[in-house]
Amino acid sequence: MSALTDAFQRTIDAIAHERASTGVEIVTHAARTRRGSTELTVTIDKDGGVDLATCERIAARINGALESLDQPYSLEVESAGLERPLMRPNDYERFAGKSVRIVTSLSIAGGKTHRGTLVGLRGETVILATANGELPLPIATIKSAHLEYDPRADLQRDKRERKAHGRTSS
Repeated sequence: MSALTDAFQRTIDAIAHERASTGVEIVTHAARTRRGSTELTVTIDKDGGVDLATCERIAARINGALESLDQPYSLEVESAGLERPLMRPNDYERFAGKSVRIVTSLSIAGGKTHRGTLVGLRGETVILATANGELPLPIATIKSAHLEYDPRADLQRDKRERKAHGRTSS
């Protein structure tokens, strides 16, 4: 590990425990060497979403920790977004009730891509509610998992709210 990637890792670990970063979750981070430079990426999340100011604050914290090193690097700090990846077992509990897309490394119930509503976690198994009932997916077989954003659901909710308040669009 280079001095830059080592300092980057220490800084990421520190951010996760700093009082100033309370509420900010480091979802993923990576350091890759390309063409003599190191690309650093950080994906963050927090309740209510991530704004530009939060990304800038985290980027400034990382740049401040790395500025004394004489190695070229680029840094990208981004929001986990509406289709946030599910990385840790507690994510499957935290986002229960949300629509998800899960890709498995093995074929389960006739496929590797599974969509449905996340029920939660039972032991080492993620439970997904699908049109065909509950589908158990062992964590060890999960290649990737993401929340699945459906803009139609937002539009339908807005329409119901307008109707409930006596406002309709013309």
